[in-house]
Amino acid sequence: MTAQILDGKRVAAECRRRIHTQVEQRVSRGARPPGLAVVLVGNDAASEVYVNAKRRDCQEVGFHSIVERVPATITQAELEARVAALNATPEIDGILVQLPLPKHIDADRITDRIDPAKDVDGFHPYNIGRLALRRPALPPCTSKGVMLLLDSTGVDYLGARATVIGASNHVGRPMALELLRVGCTVEVAHKFTRDTAACTKEADILISAVGRPGLVAGDWIKPGAIVIDVGITRDLQGRLHGDVDFERAAKVAAWITPVPGGVGPMTRAALMLNTLQAASRASDRG
Repeated sequence: MTAQILDGKRVAAECRRRIHTQVEQRVSRGARPPGLAVVLVGNDAASEVYVNAKRRDCQEVGFHSIVERVPATITQAELEARVAALNATPEIDGILVQLPLPKHIDADRITDRIDPAKDVDGFHPYNIGRLALRRPALPPCTSKGVMLLLDSTGVDYLGARATVIGASNHVGRPMALELLRVGCTVEVAHKFTRDTAACTKEADILISAVGRPGLVAGDWIKPGAIVIDVGITRDLQGRLHGDVDFERAAKVAAWITPVPGGVGPMTRAALMLNTLQAASRASDRG
């Protein structure tokens, strides 16, 4: 068996085309375009790359976007004040504070200060709680993007066995909640799991979100499974690696995501979708 490649770039481009059409329709009705504000603290090179990519996405779909660059020396109170100001700015529908933040900043407190209706990253406790209750409002972008990828395969979720490796608040936990919501039987493996391989070998859907190159061996994978590799690590030569042994896994799986080009573009597409949704709800509230 040779796996089909789940091309996140292609699926994300299709999502952006649909969003652009909806934005054009929105503007033609006299509404303003959706607005996204990204707050970038300090000069982290990787964060700059991500922020620039998000800005290009906004231009492509027709969003109003701003990037607020603040020094790494900003205080907790000053950053919270910037978030409060954006909460009160009517033309901004989505607020994203780019992670990671400097060590002296409490990231959880910053997340908690974002208006849940503008929390397009989906990390506010309100939005995580809505997802847990199967009433999603603005779900986390990576798990939402993965679900869009899975949808593109035509998978039948009901009763499918799904294993998520990794239990982080940003990916693993919301991913498990998304899969539960659509009817999967879900198992989560984490750093205290005694036999991770045993958790994966019967999984129809296998999602790894750890950030450990080569963690998932080819013989961990059920023949015909869908394999989603969220993990991404850069080696000393600058090359990117996923959690999954791609070459061996591709001989067993039915579908598999590449790294890069799989989940990353879908995370950004989900951010655009969340921002459009936040703008639509703001318009409905008048």
